Amino acid sequence: MPVFTRQRQLPATTDEPAPDDESSTPQALRTRLAHLRAWRTRHPAAARNLSWTTTILAAALVLAALLLPNAWAALRPNRFMRLPAEAIVGAVILLALPRRPRTVVAALIGVGLGVLTVLNFLDMGFREYLGRGFNMVLDWELLDDAQSYTADSMGGTVATVAAIGAVLLVVVLMAVMALATVRLASLLARNSSVATRGTLIAGTVWILCAALGIQVSGMPVASDRTVDTLRMQARRVTDTLRDEAAFAKEAKADRFGSTPGAQLVPDLRGKDVIFTFIESYGRSALEDPDISPGVNKTLDTSTQALTKAGFSAKSGWLTSATYGGSSWLGHSTFLSGLWIDNQQRFRTVMSSDRLSLTKMFQKTGAWDTVGIMPGIQKGWPEEKFYGLDKVYNAFGLGYKGPKFSWSTMPDQYALEAFQRQVHGKKRDKPLMSEVILTSSHQPWAPIPKMVGWDELGDGSIFNSIQKAGNSPSDVMSDSAKSREEYGKSIEYSVTSLTQWLERYGTDDTVLVFLGDHQPIARVSGNNASRDVPVSIVAKDPKVLDKISSWNWTDGIKPAQKAPVWKMDAFRDRFLMAYGSTPGPSKG
Repeated sequence: MPVFTRQRQLPATTDEPAPDDESSTPQALRTRLAHLRAWRTRHPAAARNLSWTTTILAAALVLAALLLPNAWAALRPNRFMRLPAEAIVGAVILLALPRRPRTVVAALIGVGLGVLTVLNFLDMGFREYLGRGFNMVLDWELLDDAQSYTADSMGGTVATVAAIGAVLLVVVLMAVMALATVRLASLLARNSSVATRGTLIAGTVWILCAALGIQVSGMPVASDRTVDTLRMQARRVTDTLRDEAAFAKEAKADRFGSTPGAQLVPDLRGKDVIFTFIESYGRSALEDPDISPGVNKTLDTSTQALTKAGFSAKSGWLTSATYGGSSWLGHSTFLSGLWIDNQQRFRTVMSSDRLSLTKMFQKTGAWDTVGIMPGIQKGWPEEKFYGLDKVYNAFGLGYKGPKFSWSTMPDQYALEAFQRQVHGKKRDKPLMSEVILTSSHQPWAPIPKMVGWDELGDGSIFNSIQKAGNSPSDVMSDSAKSREEYGKSIEYSVTSLTQWLERYGTDDTVLVFLGDHQPIARVSGNNASRDVPVSIVAKDPKVLDKISSWNWTDGIKPAQKAPVWKMDAFRDRFLMAYGSTPGPSKG
């Protein structure tokens, strides 16, 4: 009996709520709901106003999702003064369904509208930064790159908070959109006769507006924006899937794939050849009236200094395969001779036997090949495709100074480390180098400043310069400031490169430098081209004589009317200009 007594007393000694705790019973929930209904009874006017306000907000949310454009520039009031066909069709479907199926279908429609809204905002972001829409097949992995960029530019905490906030925002959007469509569906059902007549009238008006082409504020009243969006996304997916097989076949057909090493670039034998990419160095830097004055002054001054040092140059334009970012697509297009404008094509060519321009130098056996990659901070398997004997990444250049947002080190330091560790050493063979300069990478804050070349040391000299620079958040939030600082970053990168060449270039140095892509649309403008400058600089006049038929501009500033080639055309033209013999591979 004592044992039995203790067993009955045990629940009273635990922290578990008592079985009759009113806060956890269905009765308590019913009581609260009854209290809410009583509030409506006690305050009918307020309850009615709240109900109508909620309904109006639900309708506005649904209409906004149905009419939302996919570009920031199109976010104007006239875009939302239209009659969406999808709303009419949705009303017809919901009116025809019984209560439970109607609720389920309404919720699914709401979630679908939430997904559509997310896709439209992704389109806006991709158009703003990359000059193209979001690809549902290929671009999800770029969101991880965006987080990494935010972490490098703004700090890991900001990146984490932004990522969590974005996920929560998407979840909330889906839930709110589902609640909104369920509420509107219930309203239609409670007023079915009025809703049916209204739907018929709306359908008739839509057909008339579509047939007569009626517009309001320059936009057609009849809208099928959602259908257009779905059709566009479906076409992107279809085109992507078709492109995969077609591009794999294209990559196998190489005009120089079977050329013996001895017959590749024979006219450059004995030369130290350097291929250098300047981040975001686009045509807008030379032609935009708000950006170009400082950049053009730098180019003119640098051309004069190079001429004084015995160098000559010719310059033209290349149309990049990418815009605003994804620099690796520009690099691979230029060096592979293939148009690589998405991640799928990039993966295909990286895993192929295609010979990159840099790998051809390795194939000859006549050059040592190196890569100077201050932006690489992890494993980089692409070095095999590019044919680089050794790669110096962000950790291999001896830098002890501060980062400048995304850029791990100033260009001037990277070039000096290249000279100290590679270019300036005695070798049995000439050198072919691929150099990536990163100081002109967005967000363009803070920007390094030139220091004495003999003062660079381990880079610690840049500590005070970095601390005195602009905050990335201040520049990113101000379009005018972004444009100004972008121009300064290009001036710095060009100055670093040309001063290095003046200081360390020899009679056998051949420098090919170019931009990888234009800066983002917020800087270059919504209608900017994809063109980037490209220059070849050398002391030996025979080097430039080989490309005299290209009709490029003298100096390192291409004229506005200088020839424009697609970037993928450069590889083969360069090979032919310097004596290579075609040897097509079997596709």
